[in-house]
Amino acid sequence: MTMAEGNAYRDVCLRPSLRQLLIDEGISILGSLALLVAGGLDAVPYRSALLGLGLLLALKVCYSLVFLRKMVYTITGEQLVYEHGVFTRSRDYIELYRVVDFDEKRSFLQLLLGLKTIVVHSGDRTMPKLKIIGIREKADVVGCLRERVSYNRKRMNIHEFANYR
Repeated sequence: MTMAEGNAYRDVCLRPSLRQLLIDEGISILGSLALLVAGGLDAVPYRSALLGLGLLLALKVCYSLVFLRKMVYTITGEQLVYEHGVFTRSRDYIELYRVVDFDEKRSFLQLLLGLKTIVVHSGDRTMPKLKIIGIREKADVVGCLRERVSYNRKRMNIHEFANYR
């Protein structure tokens, strides 16, 4: 099947790495552990308050873990789909022909852990910027997206004109 006959692209599903949890919630993880340990000691005043705070912080980290694991970015032949949520699920769609630009960003901790964030800029009114977080640094997501964006612009006969001075 040629691209002119139909969609020849396979769907690409991306999920953030668990290492992203360490970046996002590292301080909360350490704080929770410290509060739980301190609350477990007999000689510490306000033991029950420390244990309660430690458990609340641990619950927050668990929620962040589930949220991160349920996050899915799917690149189809025509759309970029972002699915997220724990108690309620949301799906956001960006038509690939509307994508304008890409950025790859890496924070210091992402550099250390071999991850990156890809920012997709689009002409979509509801989602002009989508951050694809926690992607392994070796994954060529931008190359995949560029090829599909170009194909969809040709298919839809969309040309971009810019007035540069």
